[in-house]
Amino acid sequence: MNKYIIERTIPGAGELSAEQLMGISQTSCSVLAQLGPQIKWLESYVTDNKVYCVYLAQNEQIIREHASQGGFPVDSIAQISSVISPATAKSS
Repeated sequence: MNKYIIERTIPGAGELSAEQLMGISQTSCSVLAQLGPQIKWLESYVTDNKVYCVYLAQNEQIIREHASQGGFPVDSIAQISSVISPATAKSS
């Protein structure tokens, strides 16, 4: 499977309560269970007005299907080609 990052505009996302975030997460997990093993949610990052989600998926289409069924916005989907960190700067 490929790794993707999904950008979602959700006005006021950074002000959502723990209960609201739990509800959104439960909706997402419910849709994921219906879609099966070709898509997996790894984690999401919540900012003031955006949520950035990291998924493993067979293709972009299944990510769009998840968003459609869950009622989630999708601004963009990008396949991740590499991951770097401070450890990348160190030679082996």
